[in-house]
Amino acid sequence: MILQARAINAGFGANHVLHDVDLDVGQGEVHGIFGLNGAGKSVFLKVLAGLVPAWSGSVHLAGRDVTSSAPEARVELGMGHVPQGRLVFADLTVEENLRVGAYTSRRWDRAGYADRLERVYTRLPMLRDHRTALAGSLSGGQQAALAVGRALVNDPKVLLIDEPSAGLAPAIVEQLFSVLRDVAAAGTTMVLVEQNVAFGLRLVDTAHLLQSGRVVYEGPVASLDRDTLASHLGIGSMLSRSVAGALSTRR
Repeated sequence: MILQARAINAGFGANHVLHDVDLDVGQGEVHGIFGLNGAGKSVFLKVLAGLVPAWSGSVHLAGRDVTSSAPEARVELGMGHVPQGRLVFADLTVEENLRVGAYTSRRWDRAGYADRLERVYTRLPMLRDHRTALAGSLSGGQQAALAVGRALVNDPKVLLIDEPSAGLAPAIVEQLFSVLRDVAAAGTTMVLVEQNVAFGLRLVDTAHLLQSGRVVYEGPVASLDRDTLASHLGIGSMLSRSVAGALSTRR
């Protein structure tokens, strides 16, 4: 297992958000965490990334206990994080954004930075084409790709991605899907939190459904039926055509 979480409880003040949440992610696997607004999806991802402390439970990365480790220590051990909203540095160029993203890895392997940067450009050629452009001048889809590249520049063992399609037009969502599909196809281990269920189901192999901070279903997307998905996501028996279509493509 590259990433394991055991019995995670977390929240804010008196608000208990996560209740004994588990996760097991193996090398090269792509997992998706789905649920309604307020289900605890993004909080769980932030616990994995070290941005929100766990009240109890444990997080292990490549066999190391990182439950109490700072986010930058987790990056150094092989965790990449693409935050919700992308959060690129608008006044820096694409290449400067990538250099900032590589701050941790450049500290322990400065000589290898050029090779890591070249690998990002090879995997995401749109970033090479815009390497001198200000990040703020990029389209939403290009900014999303930059946020992914900024995490990949450290050669992470596992990539955490929070709501990548949020706020993007449908055509841009398709571009982003192609980017993430190629990243996954190259063998990158990924954990994706996504409100757009149709988008996520097309990409991930294993689905975890959260309801009020508890895992109510986990298993291969290929085994996920329409009734189970509709029941746990509270969207009734009339699944949208896009979600039903996404399920059918994974059979």
